Amino acid sequence: MKRIVFALLFICITVNAQDRELIPVSKIEFVSIDRNGNEHDIDLTGKDFILVSVREENSDGRFYAVDRDGTVWLSAGISSGEEMGYTPSGKWSILKKKRYHTSSKYPEPDGSNNMDYSLFFTRWGHALHKGNIDFTSHGCIHVDKKDIPLLYNWAGVGMPVLITRHRYMRFARPDLRRIYSTNKKYTRKKRQ
Repeated sequence: MKRIVFALLFICITVNAQDRELIPVSKIEFVSIDRNGNEHDIDLTGKDFILVSVREENSDGRFYAVDRDGTVWLSAGISSGEEMGYTPSGKWSILKKKRYHTSSKYPEPDGSNNMDYSLFFTRWGHALHKGNIDFTSHGCIHVDKKDIPLLYNWAGVGMPVLITRHRYMRFARPDLRRIYSTNKKYTRKKRQ
C-alpha cells in the first residue's frame, strides 16, 4: 500500500512539474506557460523574489535574490533535481520557513538535520535549503552553507519563488558585476 501511495505521489509531482515553463524576458518580467500551453505574463515590479535557474543544460545553476527595486543583490551556485521534473518549474510562493528540518523521506543515516534553513515552496515538500551543491538532489534546491543563512533571513512567507530552466544571468550580470567586482582598498596612515 505504501508503494502505491509513493507511486501516485511521484506521478502527481511529475505530472504537475512537467509541461510547465517559466521564461525570463527581463529582470522582473516573465512568461509562464501552463500545462495546457496557455501563456501568462508575470510582472514582479516592486516585489522581492527569488529566482532559481536550475542546474541543467541551458540553465545557470544559480539562485538570484532580487530586491523590490529590481536589484539582484545575492547570487550563488545551486544544485537541483537529478532529472527534469524532479524540481518543478513555474511560479511558486514560500509556504513556510523551517530553520531546522530533517527529511522524513530522505533522512541522514546519523539522524542529523539535512534540510536546515528550509524555505518550502510546494505542497510536495520542495524547498530551498542548505545542501551540497556538488551533487544533485531529489528535487529540492541545495544552497551552499555560506549563502543559505542570508537568503533564509531575507525571505518571507508568501515571497514568490520562480523556477526556470532558462538562463537569467544576462539580466543579473550588471548588478552582480557591481556587487562582486568592487574592490575596496583601505589604507592606513603611517604614524608619525
